[in-house]
Amino acid sequence: MESHLADAPESLDEPALDRLRAVARLMDSAFRVPGTKRRFGIDPVLALIPGGEVVSTGVSLYVVLEAANLGVSYLTIVRMLANVGINIVGSAVPVVGPIFAAIFKSNERNLTLLVEKLWEEADRRERESVEAVEIEIE
Repeated sequence: MESHLADAPESLDEPALDRLRAVARLMDSAFRVPGTKRRFGIDPVLALIPGGEVVSTGVSLYVVLEAANLGVSYLTIVRMLANVGINIVGSAVPVVGPIFAAIFKSNERNLTLLVEKLWEEADRRERESVEAVEIEIE
């Protein structure tokens, strides 16, 4: 999931994206299950601890807040909040909640969504600037 996240457009706030990459990795894929390719983060571990979901939700909402600060659309923020909500509900189910959190990986989903939308916006701005130059030449 991380391969296309490494090379964001130059116009983007790289320090913010680096912070968000670090948070998503910690929450969703910091550790590997020995002998497998499966990865998990501290999110499913927090689901096992009373009150851990509050911490997990707070971290997930930080990712959404950073996305809003980076200027993504309202619709993208709503989609990101939906991912957080799905993670909250799924993680709250006794016994299977931590397994759900390990599989769903809401923070990585939100980071992917954020980077895709920022790329789209950067591409749109580039096309508009090319069109503006074409108009001036004519």
